[in-house]
Amino acid sequence: DLRLELSLMADVGLLGMPNAGKSTLLAAVSAARPKIADYPFTTLYPQPGVVSVAAMKSFVMVDIPGLIEGAAEGAGLGIRFLKHLQRTRLLLHLVDMLPPPDGNKKADVAANIRKINRELKKFSEELAGREQWLVFNKADLMSSAEAETLAEKIVTKLRWKGRWFVISAVAQKGTLNLCRAAQKWVDQQSKVAKKDAEDEPDAD
Repeated sequence: DLRLELSLMADVGLLGMPNAGKSTLLAAVSAARPKIADYPFTTLYPQPGVVSVAAMKSFVMVDIPGLIEGAAEGAGLGIRFLKHLQRTRLLLHLVDMLPPPDGNKKADVAANIRKINRELKKFSEELAGREQWLVFNKADLMSSAEAETLAEKIVTKLRWKGRWFVISAVAQKGTLNLCRAAQKWVDQQSKVAKKDAEDEPDAD
């Protein structure tokens, strides 16, 4: 008996809590048309899309269903879709940056970011150590100054060392800069991979 398992390949993978705006971002920057709605788990299957930044410059982005606590053990749509992130090179962690209502600690933005990264680490140490950028979404619901200040507070609270961006997927604000940065990163990694392959001694 053979068991075949399809795993989508992509340059960039989107991850985050349900309703963080992953599908909205994919629809805004590519020709993909994922289902978008204001309830959790709208995305039931991985959705790939080609993001074209300029002539002859593009990369594949894939949106996976939102992750929740316990995903590494199968909670929600869990482990079935964490596997698809293994075939991506760069992780964009979409974050709903709106402050938690009424100080609800369960909705704390920094806590949710940590929660997602704990699930990644439980599933795969290698995946958790992969290049990851924070992408603070829904900046259109506040002023630019408020959005930047809030993002900086969250980054400081997390002691985040990686790159981060503030965008509005629905208003396509900041999405071009994000995609250009992702394209540059993908191109650089492709050059490194090509050089490593060329430096490898022949099997003969």
